[in-house]
Amino acid sequence: MGISGFKPSFLVGIKAAQHAHASRLATLAGRRLTGFALVRFAEDGDWFADCPVVLDFDGVQVEVCHSKLDELSIGWGTIDTAAAITGWEWSELTPQWTHHDERLQPFVGRELCEVALLEWRPAGRDVAAGTVAVEFVFANGCLRIVNGLDENRIEVGPTQPDYVRHRLGR
Repeated sequence: MGISGFKPSFLVGIKAAQHAHASRLATLAGRRLTGFALVRFAEDGDWFADCPVVLDFDGVQVEVCHSKLDELSIGWGTIDTAAAITGWEWSELTPQWTHHDERLQPFVGRELCEVALLEWRPAGRDVAAGTVAVEFVFANGCLRIVNGLDENRIEVGPTQPDYVRHRLGR
């Protein structure tokens, strides 16, 4: 993707995500969301949802990225959002880091109350069953980065009831 420092380590399933990241994610509780970065195209401002969502909690940077139907990568302080995204000379679009998003902005400056991993478990048959999302709970609401079936999707507000919530820490 041409993102400086991005070396995803994709995991599949709730157990793998818990084993690799639960304890570190739990330590984010009590920190403030001080910033975020997303990749948008310079030409039209559209979010390039294939790229990681980068959240900064008082200097601890967490990088969440979904891929395929069931893969989740969580990185820690590896991406340089100040560096230009390279290798797109072939494309008509120019990806760049941005720090503006109406869904994320209301959480900036807020203290994180809790982190959870969510496992999609609908009652009926669903190709997305078993996918894992990361939920960040603030006093003013919830922010989730979920698998949008081969890309990231950002959700805010109440959690859908088809998620099984795996609370981390506290």
